Amino acid sequence: MNDDELLRYSRHILLDEIGVERQARLLSAHAVVIGAGGLGSPVALFLGSAGVGRLTLVDPDRVDLTNLQRQLAHATDRVGQPKVESARAAVAALNPGVQVQALAARADDALLDALLPTCDLVLDCSDNFATRQAVNAASVRHRVPLVSGSALRFDGQLAVFDPRQAEAPCYACLFPPSQAPEEVQCATMGVFAPLVGVIGSLQAAEALKLLAGIGQPSTGRLLMFDSLRLQWSEVRVPRQVACPVCGPH
Repeated sequence: MNDDELLRYSRHILLDEIGVERQARLLSAHAVVIGAGGLGSPVALFLGSAGVGRLTLVDPDRVDLTNLQRQLAHATDRVGQPKVESARAAVAALNPGVQVQALAARADDALLDALLPTCDLVLDCSDNFATRQAVNAASVRHRVPLVSGSALRFDGQLAVFDPRQAEAPCYACLFPPSQAPEEVQCATMGVFAPLVGVIGSLQAAEALKLLAGIGQPSTGRLLMFDSLRLQWSEVRVPRQVACPVCGPH
C-alpha cells in the first residue's frame, strides 16, 4: 500500500483483526454485486469506501425519481441514467482508487458464468425470485460465496451461502426453485427507506468479513429483521440432501 492508501484505510488498519495484511487482501479482491438499487447502493458504497479493489455492478434498470427515497447511490441529476453508471459515479466520488465495472444487463446464466469464475464473492441485491435462483445456481457451480439480502415493506432478510463448505446449504435449500412465491414488488407493496440501508450495510459487512477472512459469517442462518419492532429473529438452515441445486445429481 502507498501512503495515501495507508491513510485512507487507517481506521481499518488500526483494527487488530484487519491490520495491513487483511486490508491488502481487500484491495486485491473482486466482488460482483447483482442489483444497484436499494440494497446494492449501500453494498457498493461500503465495499468501495472500504477498499475492495474491484467491483462489478450488474443491473439493467435506469434511475427513476421513485428510487431516490431509499437508493442512496443515486441522485436527482442522474435520473434516467443506467443505475450501474450512477452507482459507479457514486463509488468513484468516495474512492477513485476502486475499479468499478458497470454492466447495464440482466444477470442471466451466460453473464453469471462469465463473471463468477473471475470473482471472490457475489452479493445478491436483486428484487426477484428468478434472479436470486440464477445467482445461487451460479454460486454453486463456481463455488463462489454468496451474500443474499432482501427487503420489502418493513421486513428484511440476510443470509450467507458458502458452497466451499461441504455441509453448507444453498439458497435453494431454503427456497426451492419449484416453490416460487407470488412475486411482490416494492412498486406496489412499498419499502421502508432505512430498511434497505440496514440490510445492505450488513451484506457489505458479511462480504468484508469473508474477503478479509475474519470473524464468523452467518453461513447456514437466515436472519430476519422486523424494522417496526426493531427485532431480529433467526432460523438455522440445514443443507437439503435432495436439493436440486447443491445436492448430488
